Amino acid sequence: MARKWQKFAAIHRKRISFPRNNDNINVESCSTSSVVEKGHFVVYTTDKKRFVIPLTFLKSDVFGDLLKMSEEEYGLSSDGPITVPCDALFMHYIILLIQRGRAGSLHKALLMPVDKSHCLLSSSHQGLMNQQLLVC
Repeated sequence: MARKWQKFAAIHRKRISFPRNNDNINVESCSTSSVVEKGHFVVYTTDKKRFVIPLTFLKSDVFGDLLKMSEEEYGLSSDGPITVPCDALFMHYIILLIQRGRAGSLHKALLMPVDKSHCLLSSSHQGLMNQQLLVC
């Protein structure tokens, strides 16, 4: 019985869950389903997460800039999905800002190009930076 609880604790210890407000956002792992509700579109992140986004998000400057960055990074592909150059955690953060109406004033700071020479941080510093990003 003790071994069973140890396995259970080990499995659940690895999961980190964030409270989310997913009113119109559907996030899934990559799937073969191409059916999307009317008024929505699909984007994938670099870590292969699928986001079903309302078309109204296209009015947001931050989302428009993110799609422009995607075009520059990956080009326009008519036979594949749209992939945005960020991970799922950052995408959740952008969606949260758009839903709360705070993305307008922050969009330049969010998507500001970073000099690659400044990206050489240790993993402990990266973890600290991720925590700061979530607090903003």
